[in-house]
Amino acid sequence: MSHDTQIAKARKAGFAAFVGTTIEWYDFYVYATAAALVFGEIFFPSDTDRLTGIAAAFATYAVGFFARPLGGIVFGHVGDRIGRRTALVVTLTLMGAGTFLIGALPTYAQIGFWAPLLLVILRFVQGFAVGGEWGGAVLMAVEHAPEDKKTFYGGFAQLGNPAGALLATGFFSVLSTFSDDALRDWAWRLPFLCSALLIGVGLLVRLKVEESPVFESEVQTATVPEALPLKYAIVTNWRPILLGMGILPVAVGGYYLVTTFITAYATDPDVGLSETLVLNALSVAAVVELIATLAVAWLGDKVGRIRVVIYGLLAVAVLAAPQFLVLTSGSVVLIFLTFAVMRLVLAATYGPIAAVLSQMFRPQARYTSISLAYQGAGALFGGLSPLVSTLMYQATGSVWPVIGLLIGMCAVSILCLLAAPQHVDHVDGESVSDLGAARTPASN
Repeated sequence: MSHDTQIAKARKAGFAAFVGTTIEWYDFYVYATAAALVFGEIFFPSDTDRLTGIAAAFATYAVGFFARPLGGIVFGHVGDRIGRRTALVVTLTLMGAGTFLIGALPTYAQIGFWAPLLLVILRFVQGFAVGGEWGGAVLMAVEHAPEDKKTFYGGFAQLGNPAGALLATGFFSVLSTFSDDALRDWAWRLPFLCSALLIGVGLLVRLKVEESPVFESEVQTATVPEALPLKYAIVTNWRPILLGMGILPVAVGGYYLVTTFITAYATDPDVGLSETLVLNALSVAAVVELIATLAVAWLGDKVGRIRVVIYGLLAVAVLAAPQFLVLTSGSVVLIFLTFAVMRLVLAATYGPIAAVLSQMFRPQARYTSISLAYQGAGALFGGLSPLVSTLMYQATGSVWPVIGLLIGMCAVSILCLLAAPQHVDHVDGESVSDLGAARTPASN
């Protein structure tokens, strides 16, 4: 395969990864935003106090994260045995169905206990689908790309996160201009129901992408000793899986602290910011992250992807306190500025991660391995971060323990990055680096 042909296929795969993950993360962030704003009142008893209701809503939110490792195992098996493309079509369809049905759920006032129970079940479906989505989208983008551009094209899969967040918070920003009664009675359902329209577009794009060349060249033709990719991953890749989980506290958990938890904290009566202000600030910040993600991914191919992530983590640690303390300053300009700058440096911790994690594993059982690392970290750090933060704030009345938690996450991530291995792929008997790559894993 010529270098130009490989680049053309990488672009097509990257675009498909972007569209698919945008829809998947839109579905996920719509739930996160609704959990922070209205689910505590809608799906739980009316006599529940505000913070307890939010904590309960975040507990259902966490269910999705605990379902993600299972989805990673199931769809990792499909992706490692049948193909990346097949797994991705199924996950997108499943995610869309779960999101649409949440928008159609009756409330606690209408059906009582069944409302939160059904919400938990559908949240599990969402998490199960996302558990298989991310790893496959990343591998399709990264495995189509030459070695010297893997971080850049892997960044297309990462673009789905800020793009999905922008769509979700932007939608709720518009809805927040409605009356409180309208938002809680019916308007919150619209972002969930509109998900059905996006799924058709995503499937159309995803079905046109060819299977990963690394899967066809190295996985289908290889003899793997163990019958199950899961067993092979655990026996062979247990160390990089644990390191991969340790790399991700900020990229997954810290991200929700400065998006989901901060929404609940900023609109708490003790802080007193309006929902519209916070959602607008988050929407602007999502635009900044969207623009910055490919830039930092491109930079990762030039100066080293691991180096870029470490610099981003150091910046997050420095900004942790200002991000929260500025909310009580009374300055709208400072609030928008700190939200935007924080998401800019978070892009550096997240944009290159697709290539970092992908190249930590050799192709055999790679889908399963990368899914275990990412979704395991998602369950531990992403699923619990908003809930733990809310409980810490409720118990202490101070945001400083949350700030300390975010800084501690940065330290863990940096230590694990310094120990992370990086491998080079081979296609049709040749190293991808022989097809135009100018860098080696050691440069990262």
